[in-house]
Parts: sequence; structure tokens; C-alpha cells
Amino acid sequence: MSFTWDGLPVAPDPPTAVAIVVWRRGSQGREFLLLHRMAPGGPEYEGDWAWTPPAGARQPGEPPEAAAARELREETSLDLQITPLPEAAPSENVALHLAQASSDAAVGLDEEHDRFEWVPLEDALTRCLPAVVADGLAGAAATIVERAREEDGRSR
Repeated sequence: MSFTWDGLPVAPDPPTAVAIVVWRRGSQGREFLLLHRMAPGGPEYEGDWAWTPPAGARQPGEPPEAAAARELREETSLDLQITPLPEAAPSENVALHLAQASSDAAVGLDEEHDRFEWVPLEDALTRCLPAVVADGLAGAAATIVERAREEDGRSR
């Protein structure tokens, strides 16, 4: 059995992890929440896994949606409605979710992260490494755009 950095068991069956793409409407358009992970490289570290959307391990027997809600609360103090995005998941090991925050949502970080930023998609995609992290974010962003188009079509 695998364990998280803080000693909790990780689900042995896929998906073993969850990621939550959190977005809001900002003054410059859509903004995405990125968390900077404390790393052995220190606060200046910008490599693989330094910047990611909220994410974490799924515990044994825990449904992916429950794991996503728990990870979002633990890492950001946000309690938001989440939507599963199985079609946008970057791999079978990660259950991808989407959540929209208000423009004034107060983010409170856990001890695993040292800072956060709300950034436009283009900036988020260049910061999220390795590429699989950016792929999940891009898939979620495409879903947001597609849903906005559908809503516009229904309102006409």
C-alpha cells in the first residue's frame, strides 16, 4: 500500500488521485487557482509539481467526488460545488473535477503550500509541470468554454 507525504493510505485502485480546477471571473476574464507546493528546492522552486491546481490522494474506499471535496477544503479552505470531468481527465489515475469560485473567495492555505495565485489560463498552462498537469487544466478550461457556448445558445 502507498502512503501520502503525511502518512495517510492511498487508494490502491484507480483513480488514486483527484485534481480540482478552480476558476473565477476576474477583472481580466477567467482566472484559475494555482497553489505553490513547498518543496525541497524552497519557495523559489518552479519545476515539476511546484504549481498545480488543488489536488491530492484518494483514500481507500473514498469516492472520487468526496476525495475532491475533502482535498479542496484541506488545501484551500474553500467549500465549493464540484463537478466531475471524466472526459477531461489526463489519465485514469486522476479524477478531474471543476469548481467555480466567487471573485472574492477567501483562500486559506494548508501547511503543504506556501502561496497561491489566480492567473489567466495561458499563465497557468506554462507554470503547471509536468505536462500532464497542464493537460488536465486545459481539458477543464475547454469544458468551461463549451458549457458557456451551450448556455449562450439556450438563452437565445
